[in-house]
This record gives sequence, C-alpha cells and structure tokens, in this order.
Amino acid sequence: MKKLNLIAMLLFVAVIVLGFGAIAHAADPVVPAASSGNELMLADFDTGDKPNNVGGDFGAWDKDPNDDTQGCQLSFETDDAKGETGGYSIRLNYDVDSPNPAYNGFWMKLNGEDATAYNTLNFFVKGDAKVGFTKRFKIELKDMTNKPSAYIVSGVTDQWQKVSIPFEKFRRIENWNSLNEFVIVFDDINTSPKTGSILVDDISLSKQ
Repeated sequence: MKKLNLIAMLLFVAVIVLGFGAIAHAADPVVPAASSGNELMLADFDTGDKPNNVGGDFGAWDKDPNDDTQGCQLSFETDDAKGETGGYSIRLNYDVDSPNPAYNGFWMKLNGEDATAYNTLNFFVKGDAKVGFTKRFKIELKDMTNKPSAYIVSGVTDQWQKVSIPFEKFRRIENWNSLNEFVIVFDDINTSPKTGSILVDDISLSKQ
C-alpha cells in the first residue's frame, strides 16, 4: 500500500512539473521568421515559390498583355545571392523593344508591413552576361495611398551586388507604418539594352 501511495505521489509531481513546463513554453515570445534584429526580410525566395517572407504575393507585370512586342517573364533561379546550396533568386526576362510605348517589370505586395523601425531598403541584383542586361532600371515603393515613389538603380554588373537605398530617397511615402508594394520597372527610356535578363534576391528593410 505504501508503495502504491509513493507511485501515485510521484505521478502527481510529474504531472505538475510537465504542466508548468508547458505553460512556460506557451508564454515564450514569438519572433516572426522574417525579422532578425535590425533587418526585416521581405523576400529571400528560398522556397522557390510564393508567397514572400511576409505573406505577400508577387509576379511579373506588363503594360499591355495583348502587345506581344513587349513583356516581362519571371522564373526562379538556383543562383542565390548568398551562395547557399538550394537557395533561389528570381530571374526577370524583360523586353521593351517595341514600336509602342513600353514598360513592364515585377511587383510584390508588402501587406501593410510596418517599416517605422527601419530606414533603408536593400536588395541584391546582377545581370546575365550571356543574355545581356540593363545597367539601369527603376524601382517604386508604395504605401497604402498607392502613390509610387520612384528611385533609379544604376551600375548593375554581372556580379551580385547589394543595393541599399535610404528611406529619405522615397519622398512620396507618407506612411512608413503601412507599406503596400515594391515594384521594379523596365521602360523604354531608362532600359538599355531594351531586351535582357536580371536576377534579384534578398529584398529587405534594415536600420543602418
């Protein structure tokens, strides 16, 4: 009988200990996977699929999908900016060599992400030397008013390089606490050559 009482007491103590352990674990703070210290990763494309790291959709866009003399196509590439095995970047094959006004590119939703803790937009880019690529292209950042705030990226090479743009360059952003969209634009004014391919990876916000 004493042995049975001892066993029952031990079981009771074990249940109490496990219960407190579960409560303590449940109370641990949840850190978003996309955020790490002074950087918020918006899209590393490492899954080779949608959505991005903050749950947003993305894709290629064309000024006029019915005009087959211009366009942009998106694909995933195993050539990753971080050099990680199994990592992906995105490839954008663009064509603005058209007799008509031409522009196209890439769009990515940011789902109202709060950027007030950061001050810089970053991404990695390189051109495809075999296909050819533009040294210049335009990016746009939008808050929930959806007004584009543009910046011209220049100096693209056939090697991965990090582009870091201070928020102050995006003068039309009114509310950094709710970002809507990141856009890449190839157009027939800034883009030369007018057909080519660039790769983009690791789009993030940081505090510098």
